[in-house]
Amino acid sequence: MNNSSYPIGTAGEKWNNNNKTQWLEAQKIKRSYQQEVVTLIDELKSTLEVQRYGELGYATGSYPLYALKTANFAPSKATVLITGGVHGYETSGVHGALRFAKTLATHYAQHFNIVIVPCISPWGYETINRWNPEAVDPNRSFYEASPAQESAAVMDYVQSLNTDLIAHIDLHETTDSDNSEFRPALAAREGKVNTNWNIPDGFYLVADSNKPEPAFQKAIIECVKKVTHIAPSDENNQLIGVPQEQYGVINYAAKELGLCMGLSDASYVTTTEVYPDSATANPEECIVAQVAAITGALDYIISIYNTD
Repeated sequence: MNNSSYPIGTAGEKWNNNNKTQWLEAQKIKRSYQQEVVTLIDELKSTLEVQRYGELGYATGSYPLYALKTANFAPSKATVLITGGVHGYETSGVHGALRFAKTLATHYAQHFNIVIVPCISPWGYETINRWNPEAVDPNRSFYEASPAQESAAVMDYVQSLNTDLIAHIDLHETTDSDNSEFRPALAAREGKVNTNWNIPDGFYLVADSNKPEPAFQKAIIECVKKVTHIAPSDENNQLIGVPQEQYGVINYAAKELGLCMGLSDASYVTTTEVYPDSATANPEECIVAQVAAITGALDYIISIYNTD
């Protein structure tokens, strides 16, 4: 474990508004949400229903928010939610959701109503950031009166669907920049001393400790390991400082921590964690791993319920 400092703020003191402004002014646009994400969403209009469920409004600009739905929602079918880009910098989460939408969503629509929200945090996508412009982490903000516009918009949208979810698969990455940038920034914002964790080399899952569904998680791991390697635990049998529950799986208290996977009462929930900085990985493999996680999850539910 390595300790890191951060150039913004005063040691031992939480950030004030001036510190947050200083942080925001240091952020730069590095890629285009419109060109890299919205254009891909537009290409799916012939096979999926595209819904504009909101718009983010910041001093830095506004961003339309989009969801994709399979056609002919039926009360007789269970509904599945797939989310990506809660942390905008986690690229394969966004593009894994879009790849599934393009290649397999209509296939699985015979079994499920499917809702895909591919890029919850478009400003984070463009600036390659974990936080939003107000230095708030959307993936710690999924609760009533959320301080994050991104989280509030998704929660309102899901509620507007007026359907119970059977599953929610939230697509993420763990990157080397977690230690070089994001954890040090978090510690500085909170006025704490940062202690970095060991970055797992490979794919792993975060299950909800209140409904871990270990067989469901195992089925996903079995599917993903066909396309990318699963992260081994460290010398303490941990991943990111959390005890490993089974091969490639740790548990977090989703609702208590305000995580995206805790936004509903779905029975089957998981957060994927792809490792794009592995020496043996590439962007395509990371995207395919996210798709494999989704299909592993859905195939497991089909096998349990024998949906036609």
